[in-house]
Amino acid sequence: MKRVLLLSTSYPTGLPGAEAAGGFVADFATALARQVEVVVMAPATRPLSSVQGGVRLEAFGVPRAPLSLLRPGNPRDWPAILSTLRAGSETVSRLAAEGRFDHVLALWALPSGYWARAMAARHGIPYSTWALGSDIWTLARVPGVRHVLKRVLAGAALRFADGYGLCREVQALCGRDCTFLSSARRLTPPPAEPPRPHPPFRFAFLGRWHPNKGIDLLLDALGLLPEAAWQRIEQIRIHGGGPLDEMVRNRVKGLVAQGRPLDLGGYLDKAEAVRLLQWADYVLIPSRIESIPVIFSDAMQVGRPVISTPAGDLPEIVRRFRCGEMADRCDAPAFSLALENILSRSPEAFSEGVRAAAEAFRIEPSVRRFLTLAALAE
Repeated sequence: MKRVLLLSTSYPTGLPGAEAAGGFVADFATALARQVEVVVMAPATRPLSSVQGGVRLEAFGVPRAPLSLLRPGNPRDWPAILSTLRAGSETVSRLAAEGRFDHVLALWALPSGYWARAMAARHGIPYSTWALGSDIWTLARVPGVRHVLKRVLAGAALRFADGYGLCREVQALCGRDCTFLSSARRLTPPPAEPPRPHPPFRFAFLGRWHPNKGIDLLLDALGLLPEAAWQRIEQIRIHGGGPLDEMVRNRVKGLVAQGRPLDLGGYLDKAEAVRLLQWADYVLIPSRIESIPVIFSDAMQVGRPVISTPAGDLPEIVRRFRCGEMADRCDAPAFSLALENILSRSPEAFSEGVRAAAEAFRIEPSVRRFLTLAALAE
């Protein structure tokens, strides 16, 4: 049986927010393990080794969590960044010495691709990269890091990205082709009632509290809603965490003080996320910068239409499948208007498109595509 090593900085190992960021990586690894032997290397609060679902996990300890909050442009973060790079490099070297790997898949381009490239140089093992938006939209803007990123991408046997537009940006950056792989996770929602056909409706936001994800844009949009619109809203639940934590809490507190029906919570594991989405009638995606967020495919699997900004690939997908409402622009007034418009529509109007989108964004096609292109299929 072929043997594949997954290098990921996002994996549900107990780090804050890891389930949100890396839950689909675990699902991808489990689906992959049905056809090849899979070992995963990922960060955790302490070193650990385990086997679950046919996947062997080798976790290395990191000094700070979550890793997504480390910024190469901030000199104060560099001690933690260098410590993380060293710990990952040591674990990669140990795994390479233990036995043969046929392929290495780096999730994401950095720092996982950095480790994969070093492993390829020392041991001749081909590697692939799977890029997220943060690789291209954030790390590629840091001059020294951009050079490393280009070398990592160009040196890979295969390049993947989780958005159509993002694939084009990867190609432009490194001059090599890039293939789309959707970053969908597998949900197994229990039987649930369909969304409510009439208002008052329930709305849910689940994601990082970061400018790219537009949590501040959402809160601004809610502040613009007229009183008549609020009469058609039962509740809005906001879950997640991140660098805008203090701002989010203060803004929500202010809206609640005005009598607005908002509820605030933290990160959710997969089962909790399913319960939140099943509770909702619509799922909110107010992103400024995006490819195809995992929350989109989550919403489709649970049977809930979305209200989205026209960021990244979302306009093409939402309009193609007719699975939700699309704002005209990525700003608060446009998103507020989209929210107001949806209050006069029934979620049932989107049910056919939601089912079609759920079928299109599944893990199994991504696994098959990776195995075929990496010449690992048997």
